[in-house]
Amino acid sequence: MKKLFLLGLFAIGFTSLSSAQEIADNAIGLRLGGNDGFGTEVSYQRALGGNNRLEADLGWRSGDNYDGFKLAGIYQWVWNIEDGFNWYAGAGGGLGSYSYDNDYGNDYDDTFVFIAGDVGIEYSFDIPLMLSLDFRPEIGFGDYNDDLDLDIALGIRYQF
Repeated sequence: MKKLFLLGLFAIGFTSLSSAQEIADNAIGLRLGGNDGFGTEVSYQRALGGNNRLEADLGWRSGDNYDGFKLAGIYQWVWNIEDGFNWYAGAGGGLGSYSYDNDYGNDYDDTFVFIAGDVGIEYSFDIPLMLSLDFRPEIGFGDYNDDLDLDIALGIRYQF
């Protein structure tokens, strides 16, 4: 009887200490960054099962002398910290294109590919809203985009 009691106590303790993480099946929103991340990106996340998900981001930038877009895909692993807080890390890549025209004849176009890493923290509210802050280093391969770009962004997403 004593062994059964201890086994039951162990099972209850293990259940209460192991927090099941819950990531939303889908999340869509904005990733607000800057620099070479092309500013604001439309962001979509899709759970792949367990603690894995895929994130796809489409960013674009347009001005008087330039136009461009950038598409990124990141595979992410998500780990629960505590009560709605998760941290995540991932790897992926993407492609982009931009054109720059100025009045001095220094016009150029570039299509490039890049590889990227991603690490961040997120909080899921009791309502279907998630906020995240992440850091994404990217290495580009193109004529004019062949360097390391560091992108920090705030994400605001609706979960469903």
